Amino acid sequence: MSIKHLNIIIQGKVQGVSYRVTTKAVADQLGVKGFVKNMPDGSVYIEAEADGLIMPLFLDWCNEGPQGSSVTSVETNEGELKNYRNFEVMKKNIL
Repeated sequence: MSIKHLNIIIQGKVQGVSYRVTTKAVADQLGVKGFVKNMPDGSVYIEAEADGLIMPLFLDWCNEGPQGSSVTSVETNEGELKNYRNFEVMKKNIL
């Protein structure tokens, strides 16, 4: 079981459509750890850690988003493992 860490940037109509809350529900269901937050430029930023077999399922969902959203691009970069304990929705103005 190899855990991967991805930094994910989702562009499109992804704020004001419950994207963060729904992402947390999906992450919890799949066992993904990390966080999701809105960015000032209108994008959504996610740091996700999950088993290599689970991550593609999570990314599939990121490309879909919740009802009412319109995802135009999903950019991913592998990062260093931070061993998150759970998945959180970050409030605005928290780095």
